[in-house]
Amino acid sequence: MANTKSAIKRIRQNERRRLRNRAVRTKVRTALKVARAVEGAERPVIEEAIRFLDKAVSKGVIHRNTAARKKSKLARRLVAH
Repeated sequence: MANTKSAIKRIRQNERRRLRNRAVRTKVRTALKVARAVEGAERPVIEEAIRFLDKAVSKGVIHRNTAARKKSKLARRLVAH
């Protein structure tokens, strides 16, 4: 167990950030799942998923290359249909 004030504070901060990051990651995963499930790959659904990916990158939750890869995959689906 942490025994300094700074370590205790760091534990509190990390827990808050962990919960916030988990919420963002969940939204991204859900948006991707919906975008993949939609038949005919509707444009607004894919654009929303891309928006969630960009937000996750700006918040530092996922790496920018990971987001770029996922956005590219979505864009290919959009062009294919």
